[in-house]
Amino acid sequence: MTVPEVMAALRISRPKVYDLIRSRALVSFTIGRARRIPAEALATYIRTRTEDEE
Repeated sequence: MTVPEVMAALRISRPKVYDLIRSRALVSFTIGRARRIPAEALATYIRTRTEDEE
């Protein structure tokens, strides 16, 4: 997934997505200059956040 796709999915800003990446809360990788977030990484992040709130 691209950063804008993650922004839309989580309804958060671009800087917040990059904060999550920097803090290693969201796994990502680069291809050339393009940053990509695996869909499974986003699902894991969401699962972790919802488990923390229970």
